[in-house]
Amino acid sequence: MAAPLAQASAGAPLALLSPGGLWLLALLGPLVLLYILKIKRSRRRVPSTWLWAAAQRDLMARAPFRKLIAQLPLVLQALALALLALALARPASRGRELTGDHVAIVLDTSASMSAAARGPAGEATTRVELAKQLARDLLSGLAPGSDALIIEAGRDARLVAALDRDLVRLKAAIDPIAARDVEGDLEAAVALGIDRLRQLGGARRVVAITDGNLARPASLRGASLPVEVITVGDAVDNAAIVRVDVRSGSAVVGASGAGGERSEQREEVQAFLVVANFGAQPRDVYVTMRQDNASDVLGSRRVLVKPGERLPVVLTFRPSPGDYRKGLVFELSPRDAMPLDDVAYGRVPAGDKLPVFLASAGKGQGSDAQGAQPGEPSGGSVWIERALASDPMTSVTSGALADLLGKPGLDPDTFVVIDGACPPDPPGGDLLIVNPPPGRCAGTLVGPTLERPTLTSWDTADPRLRFLTLDGVNLRVASALEPEAATQELIRAQEGTIATDISTASRTGTLLGFDVGESDWPLKASFVLFVRNLLEQARAHRAHGITGPARTGEPLRVSVPATARDLQGIGPAGERLEVAQRAGVAVIAETPRAGFYRLAWQGPQAGSVVVPANLTSVAESDLTPRPLLAEGGGEVAVSSAAGQPDAHVEWTWLLALAALGFVLFDVWYFTRVPRPLRGHDSPAA
Repeated sequence: MAAPLAQASAGAPLALLSPGGLWLLALLGPLVLLYILKIKRSRRRVPSTWLWAAAQRDLMARAPFRKLIAQLPLVLQALALALLALALARPASRGRELTGDHVAIVLDTSASMSAAARGPAGEATTRVELAKQLARDLLSGLAPGSDALIIEAGRDARLVAALDRDLVRLKAAIDPIAARDVEGDLEAAVALGIDRLRQLGGARRVVAITDGNLARPASLRGASLPVEVITVGDAVDNAAIVRVDVRSGSAVVGASGAGGERSEQREEVQAFLVVANFGAQPRDVYVTMRQDNASDVLGSRRVLVKPGERLPVVLTFRPSPGDYRKGLVFELSPRDAMPLDDVAYGRVPAGDKLPVFLASAGKGQGSDAQGAQPGEPSGGSVWIERALASDPMTSVTSGALADLLGKPGLDPDTFVVIDGACPPDPPGGDLLIVNPPPGRCAGTLVGPTLERPTLTSWDTADPRLRFLTLDGVNLRVASALEPEAATQELIRAQEGTIATDISTASRTGTLLGFDVGESDWPLKASFVLFVRNLLEQARAHRAHGITGPARTGEPLRVSVPATARDLQGIGPAGERLEVAQRAGVAVIAETPRAGFYRLAWQGPQAGSVVVPANLTSVAESDLTPRPLLAEGGGEVAVSSAAGQPDAHVEWTWLLALAALGFVLFDVWYFTRVPRPLRGHDSPAA
């Protein structure tokens, strides 16, 4: 691009190819001076002075200048000078020539388009701003009668402006476009443009403006219409956080007491990061960890990342009870050309011990339950409680069913075990119901009693039954279960099903149709393994709290209580989000920005949750040039925006012609013959 053209503003429809020609405007000063400077007059004798009163007053003034009076010659000469100055500056309309009757312009808005770039005049800008200006230039170069449409290529294709010939409206639709924190999909946007142009007649073409750093390099495969790809932005070095994982662990620390030095385990939050350097030079960076909305640094490391290296970094800190489920922010400093991937987000896990609540209806029939009162553990509950307590990473609370249903502030991730009852929508997280009463229970029909059922099979593919066998397990009595679908059967006896899956979208549920105290199962290792499998599942759900991926651009699914109502979602910038709820799952349709998404709800189990969403994309963070793969029958041309000449429509000749017209009119005005006044045609008059 020519250097003089670069001096125009990025959004200006006109540019001055030779702005030095504006020096001619300096002649306006001497021109005005000539009109206000007094003229030295000679003495003449006249019969009377009353006709020269104004001239006499002027001669008597002591100032060398007189008041400027707008006169037609002055206006004509000033306009002629201004037009000549503009003509010498060579004004021209900016824009590249774009042929085609129907054109689809695709703008890449993936995360890499937010990287810093240099404008034509060396000014600091971003790749997406360069792409937007190029799109405006292309619209200016459309042939008369042609129309165009604008498509945004983020994670999904979005039609920004439908097919239109109004260039003002099309350019206005480009202004609000911005880069998103997502992996881009150029293929879907190009396919949308081709689909919109396919049924139209005349010359059709698709122009895609991108930086070339695509998550899917083969995205132009199979284009059926001519596609022109114009790349913007230069290759820049970049370092990024490409992976983040936060877990709860324990650390052995020394402590001194009355018995001397001893060691003990303390809870510790461990953050695992991967820092990648996509540049050609080593990067010396600081990796820091802090809580959201806090300035104090919880952990920091200084690391040297070699070119092309992906370096694992571990940061730790000891949490307090008030830190659980709070947001964590990880940062690289100093920042580089793409600040977006220098920040990642996580969440403090909800403690190292899983809360467990064992609720018993007090109706046990086993030998251990003789004399059990309501609210006290039955025979089966005693065995279950022992198995739960054998896991050192659990915190078990026992109580009556009423204590569970009426307990305020119950941890939403609590693993709930109910023995001898089946209440609707019990609070907490994952659920185990043992020995339910006859009737409907979580979609399963609890039927007649089976005497001494013989176990025949169990679902070994289910995580709850892995690594165990039920061979040799004997039951005295069980209830026949009829689930809604055969796929929900977990344990089958010769007489019928005795264990089913009652999971919902928000929790994993297991139903055992027998009292474990009425069997010899607790005496076998498989029972402890079964309980451990349930706890591991509950612990995994508690660590994430999400039933879907927390990556930018993808739907966010968060587990909420089934009784939740009045859900409110807030995005990273404080914007309100639409939240859909179904079967205990809250869904945010789109997460276009990296950061923390907050959900709050009302109801018997009111609460809130903070969910981090990250880009963590190697494809978007690698800002080095990559070849674009184009296959198929379509014609694809790839070129750089800097290598294409601008098409300009110069208006010099029109301005010079207008200036000449003003000069000729001024000459005529001075040389015209004055029209004689009526009544004064003769000297006698």
